[in-house]
Amino acid sequence: MLSENCLAFIEQHENDLLQLIETLCGICAPSNQEHQRTVFVEQWLKKQGCEHVTVDEAGNVLYFYQCKEHERWMLGVAHMDTVFPDLEPMPFSIEGNLMKCPGVGDDTANLAVLMMCAKYLAEYKPAMKQGLLLAADTGEEGLGNLKGCKQILKDYGNRIDQVLALDGTYEEAVNKAVGSLRYKVKVKTEGGHSYGCFGNRNAIHQLASLINVLYAYKVPTTSKTTYNVGSISGGTSINTIAQSAEMLFEIRSDCQADMAACDEYFHCAVKTLAANGAEIEVQLLGERPCMGDVDKEKQQALEAWAKTLIQSYTNKEINFQSGSTDCNIPFSMGIPSICFGAYLGDGAHTREEAIEIDSLKIGFKLGMEALLKEIKQ
Repeated sequence: MLSENCLAFIEQHENDLLQLIETLCGICAPSNQEHQRTVFVEQWLKKQGCEHVTVDEAGNVLYFYQCKEHERWMLGVAHMDTVFPDLEPMPFSIEGNLMKCPGVGDDTANLAVLMMCAKYLAEYKPAMKQGLLLAADTGEEGLGNLKGCKQILKDYGNRIDQVLALDGTYEEAVNKAVGSLRYKVKVKTEGGHSYGCFGNRNAIHQLASLINVLYAYKVPTTSKTTYNVGSISGGTSINTIAQSAEMLFEIRSDCQADMAACDEYFHCAVKTLAANGAEIEVQLLGERPCMGDVDKEKQQALEAWAKTLIQSYTNKEINFQSGSTDCNIPFSMGIPSICFGAYLGDGAHTREEAIEIDSLKIGFKLGMEALLKEIKQ
């Protein structure tokens, strides 16, 4: 339950939260290019009086609150990057109850709530039962490969015993990690003139044959395991036997063993094609781990806490699901983790993305109470 001074803080700063979201929306942050947001978030936190704010080598902005006083810490994290490649501010508008901008919800609104929580801590300095590390991290989306969270857990994983990722909405929560492997596969052949060299190997044909083999794989029924060819390209012209062709291939699973089995099948298929004379290059673009050996009782306790907390604000059952989030990293290390957001909205990962402004009345309180889970009452 939030204290009276925290409730007063939230009421006093509701408009400031909206303004902060709008300001952040004007600072582009594609994955692996979050520098402008990193600078802004760091400076903003310091202006609010936050002490012990640092930026690490991955570009994460870290606020250590009472971490020197406690051996064990809770990590609260929201990612700064968006899926959009734009380096110029994207269109922002408010239409009735909707705030519209690409990335406004995922994860800008949640990032703003985390920043406002840091402001509250700096102003009121409540005592905690354990240290709290608040992180605005990098590389959560796409080929960012969770680099920010990887760096945090590499540096401080031995101190962190629970993780809350503010991401998504408060209608659902992620309690299980979906791992992934992402590859670029390039096929090269001798090619030639389509008429004069007819019979030479065609790289597009070779790649198509590989894809056909990959799509013959039967996924297990014991987990949700998927694979996908996301794009293909290659060739020179209509009258040229293609010398090169490439594709992007992804494997996902919520079971490490099943993901490994699908990956083994992929590599066997590649080796078979190479044995027939094609030159093949395989590049690993991204790797996200699955679940590790997480203590069941501690994880269930964290899920029960999240369920009770969210229901207390929404009067609705929370929907738990598997997902690929910053929690993948602590999950893989056996650290109990949970992921949910502080708003309602629609159109995530599209340029029509919007959040419901009224939902932040609940979301602001919910996000604050979640991040302040270990506050001394």
